[in-house]
Amino acid sequence: MIPTPTITHWLTLSALLFSIGLYGIFTRRNAVGVLLSIELTLNSAILNILIFNRFVASDDVDGQVLVLFIIAAAAAEAVVALAIFVSFYRHRHTLDVTQANHIYDQGNRTS
Repeated sequence: MIPTPTITHWLTLSALLFSIGLYGIFTRRNAVGVLLSIELTLNSAILNILIFNRFVASDDVDGQVLVLFIIAAAAAEAVVALAIFVSFYRHRHTLDVTQANHIYDQGNRTS
């Protein structure tokens, strides 16, 4: 018989996902890697909402509805970020986020 995971197990998993995402945000130089790390931290927050909805108020679907809205917002955020990355790559020919601070300087020189 497989034991059922408790709230502690799920919260540990969520904290682990959040930590991995946070580590990726601070260590990755590639913009796509940073975006994936941000999505990982967001997914850990979504997992927390689902966990508390399941274990605290299992009869309500408020948490599940909230998660659907968060997933929709995250999808829109990813589309906007990828559009910015495509534009950045066309101008700089790199996705290195350390080069992103030069965008403003370059824009001032051309105008």
